[in-house]
Amino acid sequence: MAKQLFNMKLFLYTLLLLVTLSCAETTKGEIELVTQEEMELLLKEDQVQLIDVRTLKEYNAGFIANAQNIDFFAEDFEVQVSKLDKTKPVIVYCQKGGRSAKCAEKMKNLGFTKIYDLDGGYSKWTVSN
Repeated sequence: MAKQLFNMKLFLYTLLLLVTLSCAETTKGEIELVTQEEMELLLKEDQVQLIDVRTLKEYNAGFIANAQNIDFFAEDFEVQVSKLDKTKPVIVYCQKGGRSAKCAEKMKNLGFTKIYDLDGGYSKWTVSN
């Protein structure tokens, strides 16, 4: 009887541990640095949100097709970002990678589950045919 009780407790503790770990994995945001080639493949998916975090002046000088501009330095940056779907993957980019890395961390803290950051930013972007 004591052995059965021990086995039952061990089973319940193991089950609780597995549930806790699996929940932690799904709620923890991930940030992945991606190349242009990887980003182009991601953009072919319908669910990906593309965000340019540069200033409006930088954005107007040139941007990646279908990118939504949300200026990292804007006072309402977090409000604008919070309007995005946190459950869908997001790709962020800036000019060289500094702002987008900070943005990715903010998004992770806001509860976004999958964030991609374009390595080298817009300055490394070349238009593919």
